[in-house]
Amino acid sequence: MRLEICHVTRYRYADPVTDSVNELRLAPRTDERQACYRHTLTIEPNVPLLSYEDYFGNRVHSFTANDPHRELVITSRSTVVTRDSPIPKSGEAGSAASWAKLRGGEFADAYAEYLLPTVYASFHPDVSAYAKGIGGEEDGVYGFVQQVMRRIFDDFEYKPQSTGVHTTSDELIGLGAGVCQDFAHLALSVCRLRGVPARYVSGYHFVGDLQGRDADFEQASHAWVEAYVPGMGWLGFDPTNNGLVDWRYIKLAHGRDYLDIVPVKGVYRGTSDQQLTVQVDVRLAAG
Repeated sequence: MRLEICHVTRYRYADPVTDSVNELRLAPRTDERQACYRHTLTIEPNVPLLSYEDYFGNRVHSFTANDPHRELVITSRSTVVTRDSPIPKSGEAGSAASWAKLRGGEFADAYAEYLLPTVYASFHPDVSAYAKGIGGEEDGVYGFVQQVMRRIFDDFEYKPQSTGVHTTSDELIGLGAGVCQDFAHLALSVCRLRGVPARYVSGYHFVGDLQGRDADFEQASHAWVEAYVPGMGWLGFDPTNNGLVDWRYIKLAHGRDYLDIVPVKGVYRGTSDQQLTVQVDVRLAAG
């Protein structure tokens, strides 16, 4: 499916600020499930952009706005063609034998960065206890990850503004409610504790033609996870909506957790009195 995305980030400052240094991870990736045909960035005030690829293969743009300014506006526009993820029907992905590959020492070394805890995806005792209560291993790695998504979807309430960007997976368990970022971090913790490599994904979720409880209407910016399934490779799973990632999802970046792939981050000199607004629009391309 062909989708168009417009993502506008606007900072307004009470007084002029200077030396604003920023990193952006707003360019959709091109991989086996999606292709980015167009991506443009517009920065106000007008500044030169640098571009590079980070350790995880994400496209990063950086810039510095040295001159005094009261407003910084970052507009990202993209056109992306997506498709559904392949669904395992039989074989290694859905068999109990799929665990043997994950538990080999060579495999664990190769994927160590996606098996270790992080600040947000912690191995806190409360998280370990929660992970131990999730079954599904008899259905293979694919079946187990599906069970993880189902449990998080059933056990926690989706509640906007109930958490912040620094909420950890163990804090989510104590709160009982959160948003997509929190559910993704808990899913990472559970998968990694059980030996399944998993990574955090940022992107967008098109919901313009959906109705009902199963649609995440609160935001078009979204977060989910990718887990490594033997015989299939990396597959996207969404604990917020209890489903496999399909054509409605546009991937921006992946990393160990949110800290690796913050869409917009930076520092500046000047007042701390600022106002941030973010607008995201995802729609089907015309024609």
